Amino acid sequence: MTDKNLLKETAVGIVKRLREKGFSALFAGGCVRDMLMGSAPEDYDIATDARPDDITNIFKKTVPVGINYGVVLVMENDFEFEVATFRSDGTYTDGRHPDTVTFCDAKGDALRRDFTINGMFYDPVDDKHFDYVGGRDDLKAHLVRAIGNPSERFNEDRLRMIRAVRFACRFDYKIEDQTAEAIRKLYDKILTVSMERTRDELRKILTGPSPHIGIKMMDDLNLLNEILPEVTAMKGVRQPENYHPEGDVFTHTLLTLSELAASQTSADSWELAMAVLLHDIGKPVTFEVADRIRFNNHDNIGAEMSEKICERLRMSNAEKERITWLVKMHLYLRHAQQMRISKLKRLFAHEGYPELAELYKVDSLASTGDLEDYNFCQNMFDELQEEEIKPEPLITGNDLIAMGLKPGPIFSKVLDAIKDDQLEQKITTKEEALEKAKELVTS
Repeated sequence: MTDKNLLKETAVGIVKRLREKGFSALFAGGCVRDMLMGSAPEDYDIATDARPDDITNIFKKTVPVGINYGVVLVMENDFEFEVATFRSDGTYTDGRHPDTVTFCDAKGDALRRDFTINGMFYDPVDDKHFDYVGGRDDLKAHLVRAIGNPSERFNEDRLRMIRAVRFACRFDYKIEDQTAEAIRKLYDKILTVSMERTRDELRKILTGPSPHIGIKMMDDLNLLNEILPEVTAMKGVRQPENYHPEGDVFTHTLLTLSELAASQTSADSWELAMAVLLHDIGKPVTFEVADRIRFNNHDNIGAEMSEKICERLRMSNAEKERITWLVKMHLYLRHAQQMRISKLKRLFAHEGYPELAELYKVDSLASTGDLEDYNFCQNMFDELQEEEIKPEPLITGNDLIAMGLKPGPIFSKVLDAIKDDQLEQKITTKEEALEKAKELVTS
C-alpha cells in the first residue's frame, strides 16, 4: 500500500526544491483533477520551467525517460515523479509523438494537453489553482471535453479517443458533444495506434467501475467495431426468451459486465473481465433455429475466437490461456449437481476456478438469475480442505515401472483412474492404489 501522505509530502518537497533554485513548479494534470474531486492522487506529475539539465543537476536520482520532450523521472523516498518542462508541441506525424517541442510557460503547456479536466495546475506551496482551459467548470458539469479543437487533439494522439471513454465511465461523466462528434468522424484512425496501447486502455475500462458503460460508449462512438468486431457482431443476435429474457447477445453481455462491476469478489481481474466480455462471442457464428434457437458448441468456438483476439491485442501467454480457458469452461457448472465428486474436485484444484465461478455467477444473474449450481459448487468448495482437493498422489509412475509396466499411454490412464478413486475416497492407501493398478492393467 502506498503511503499517500508521504507521497504528497515528497511531491511538495520536489516543488519546493525547484523553487529554491529559482524555478517555478506546479502539480499538473490528473493529480490536480483528483484533488479537486476530493480523492487522494495515486501519483503526482510536476510541471516546471526548469530545463531537463537543471532537473538532473538539482536531484540526485533521475532517469531521463523522455529527455527530447523535457521529461525526467525524479526518485525520492522510493517514489517516482514525472517532472516535465513546460512545453508546447509541434505537429504529430505518427499520431502519437510530437515531431518537435518548444519550451514555454504554464498556459502554453496547458493548451497542448488532452482534456480540460486534465489540463489544470496547482501550486501546493501557495495553495493556488491555475486553470487556463475551463477544467473546473467541466468538473462541475461532469464533462469530458477536449482542449481546443477536438479533431486536432485526436489527430495528435489517436489513443485519446479511447481515453475519453475511460475517463467518462470512470467518473460517470458525459463526453461533451463536439468531442464525441470528433471521435465519431475519426474512429477508423484508432487502428493506427499500437495494439499494446489500445489493450492497456481497454484493460482500464474493463476493470474500472463501469465496464458496461465503457463498452456501450465505445460502440456508440464507432470505436468498438474497429477494435473488437467480434463483440459488435453480437448485436441483434436473438436468444431463446425462456433462458434470456433480457434480450440479444450484446445486451446480455453488457448486463453481465454490469453484474461483474457490482460484484464484491471480482478483485479487478483483467482476465476475468475479458472473459466476461468474450464469453458468448461464439454465439453469432453458431446461431441456428431448430426446435428452438440454439448455439451448439459456442463455448469451444468462442474459446478459439478468444485466443485470436488475445493474440491480436498482444496479450501474454498466461493471460491468453486463462481467458481462453474461462470462455471454454463458462457453461461447465451448469450440471454440477450431477457431476462425479472427482470431477468437481479436479475443477476446484484448478487455479482459475474462483474466476470461473464468478463468471458463471454473473452470467446467470444477467439471464435466468438461477444460482443453484453456483451455490452448490461454492458451498462444496468452501467446505473442502485443500488436501481433499489436491491430495498427495498415492502412487507414481515409478510404482508402475516397479510392477513391470513399460512407460506409455497406459500410465496416464491408470494414474488418472486411481486419482479419481482417491478423490472420491474409494481408496485411501498406497496398498489399495497398487491393488487397483493391478486390476486395471489386467482388465
